[in-house]
Amino acid sequence: MSVGFGNAVVKERIIAIVSSDSAPVRRVIQEARRTGRLIDATQGHRTRSVIFADSGQIIVSGLARETLTKRLGQPGPVHDTPDDGAQDA
Repeated sequence: MSVGFGNAVVKERIIAIVSSDSAPVRRVIQEARRTGRLIDATQGHRTRSVIFADSGQIIVSGLARETLTKRLGQPGPVHDTPDDGAQDA
């Protein structure tokens, strides 16, 4: 699967694709960089999404999570708010 800028990942190895917005995800990126598990597929662009592989590698991409999810062939979330269990009236 193309992750942008001429880079590709084997889609069967992908565990998760997340946005790079949150502080916990940024900490995961820093730890992966420190331990040599980071693969930078941004080609110098801003990191917009993070791909977790089953090998423990962390891949950063310059493409949005929504774009990568569509390429993966999986439906995206219906909404980005947590389910509080409330029923619609």
